[in-house]
Amino acid sequence: MALPRLPLAATLPRRLSRLIGAMILAGMAALSSHAQGERPIPIFDAHLHYNWEPTPYFTLEQVHALFRQHGVTGILATSRPNDGTHALVGSPRDDLWVVPFIRPYRVRPDVQSWFSNPVIFELIEAEFRRGYYIGIGEFHLSGRAAATEVVRKTVNFAVEHDLYLHAHADEEAVEHLYRHNPKAKVIWAHTGFGLAPERVEALLKKHPDLWGELSYRSGITGPDGQLMPEWRDLFTRYPDRFLVGSDTWINERWASYGEIMAQYRGWLRQLPPDIAAKIAYRNARALFEARMQKRPIRG
Repeated sequence: MALPRLPLAATLPRRLSRLIGAMILAGMAALSSHAQGERPIPIFDAHLHYNWEPTPYFTLEQVHALFRQHGVTGILATSRPNDGTHALVGSPRDDLWVVPFIRPYRVRPDVQSWFSNPVIFELIEAEFRRGYYIGIGEFHLSGRAAATEVVRKTVNFAVEHDLYLHAHADEEAVEHLYRHNPKAKVIWAHTGFGLAPERVEALLKKHPDLWGELSYRSGITGPDGQLMPEWRDLFTRYPDRFLVGSDTWINERWASYGEIMAQYRGWLRQLPPDIAAKIAYRNARALFEARMQKRPIRG
């Protein structure tokens, strides 16, 4: 006599059965949202370069069209040299919020030497007099290169004028920034690239004014695009401490801008909506909005 066939769920371990059920429900929700034309979550691009060497890849009109197309409602704007940032600030749009940072670079070789060049600090002081900057960076630092006098003066200048520092830095360099001045406010470009999540968490715990920006950050998702458990946990424990960005440092990043934003939205959808909204745009608002109101544009 043949045994009766059991439902599939009854033949699986309980945990696996629940997982499959959750995946089915998530898929149904995604299809429902797509069918209803749900508007994609807005994004604040917290790592944008509109480089001017000698002309940008896209015109200002093309850039604004790209932002509208991909639901980007704000940008942390920098450029090399700072002419591109001046152009973005000088071409306001009602649908785009521009947060300008001073880039301590005039030409590409400054990336490797700015931290030991006193002329760069003079550049920072001169740019700051424009009156509208909210931070300094993105700048590159590795290890003890962050221990120089130019970096110390830059950190103290930022603290004195309530500016953020946008640092492309390894773990050692991040620690040097806080040794220069523990009151520094640091946006950590790339959040350590491939640094272990537990080390990222240790630094977030140690430094309350440290935020992780996630462009080029490896390990957040698996090959299937699903959030890795350790990153889901980190975002859940520190929902106010992360930002997303494109890092348009080369033309290829501009050409793939839509793909970059789609990848972010792919894993943001896997988080609770309130956490996803914070990482996508609300954290940037919380960090920058009050400071922007205090800094009128003076040209």
